[in-house]
Amino acid sequence: MKSQALTDDARVTASRIPFGSLAYFGAGASIIACYGKVLILGSIAALGFPDIEFNPHLQALLMWLLGLVAIVGLFYDRRFHGRRYPMVLGIAGVIIIVVTLYTHYDPRIETSGYILLVIAALLNQTARLTQLNQEVESQARVVKSQAEELAALNENLEQRVDHQVGEIEKLARLKRFLAPEVASVVLAEHKESMLESHRSYVVTLFCDIRGFTGFSESMEPEEVMEVLQSYHEAMGKLVAEFGGTIDHRAGDGLMVFFNDPLPCDQPECMAMYLALSMRTRFDELNLNWQKQGYQLGFGIGIASGYATLGIVGYEDRYDYTANGNAVNLASRLCDTAADGQILISKKTYLAVEDQVEVSEIGELTLKGIAKPVFAYNLLRASEAS
Repeated sequence: MKSQALTDDARVTASRIPFGSLAYFGAGASIIACYGKVLILGSIAALGFPDIEFNPHLQALLMWLLGLVAIVGLFYDRRFHGRRYPMVLGIAGVIIIVVTLYTHYDPRIETSGYILLVIAALLNQTARLTQLNQEVESQARVVKSQAEELAALNENLEQRVDHQVGEIEKLARLKRFLAPEVASVVLAEHKESMLESHRSYVVTLFCDIRGFTGFSESMEPEEVMEVLQSYHEAMGKLVAEFGGTIDHRAGDGLMVFFNDPLPCDQPECMAMYLALSMRTRFDELNLNWQKQGYQLGFGIGIASGYATLGIVGYEDRYDYTANGNAVNLASRLCDTAADGQILISKKTYLAVEDQVEVSEIGELTLKGIAKPVFAYNLLRASEAS
């Protein structure tokens, strides 16, 4: 980690010196220190001025010190581009210059040293430009990769949003006829197939308001809608609380069944408890309605048995519904029930007889039912008290 940090610092330092200019400066200044004397003296002689004396030791010192400046530039640039041969050539050139200055002076050898120093500066610049180009290409690849990843993320996000919107829409539609908890489970476990046409054992409950037809004919539409809104809001909350499935709402009528699409323990008991809670809640609502002069009652019918269930309708206008003899029986018992009565079939009663108190109604001849049906009026349930 430490060596990597040092390398990064060196790269930053070297990058502040553009395109190997320090190496060029050292090499160029050293050359001027070497050959500038000849140019200066030649110019003075051409102009007719007397000769100027130069200190040869000072000149030699400047030559190799400036050569070292070039080496320093090559050293820093090496740590930037990672190539050693420019620095090796530059060191070789400076050594040649120093040796020929302090041992056996030969202009040709001295010139060859400067040639090496200049070549080193040129190679150093080429290496820096190559490294810079590679880094630019690398950054371009990184940017392209990030752009592709971002595009993929955006695409996935759009797909997830579309999926979630679809799930929300499905959930909203399912909540029209399922308890919220049941609707959530159906979607979470991808059990939409449970809503396809099938046969299942269900307990069906019908309820409606007694005297509603006469009430709706004698009252203003706004008053009728206010009563219906309060009624369905209260009953809908109770259905959701007990985990029932709403088949449909028709005016003042409501159909609910248990044990489908998700099975439940003792569906007959759940239907009994719901019916008793509905009757109690209706009585509470009716106290206020009676103060306003409304004369309304409430009846419920419950029956159990096998039915065919599934979604019916068109486009987004559909319901999850049940059909069968048990459904028809519950509907007819509801039609027959007087105000405050909860009529249950014999089969339903036998499933809960140890948990409820009833009064016998006896055999009833119901419209659309071929044989007389023995019915009971549910009074109370021990666990509902």
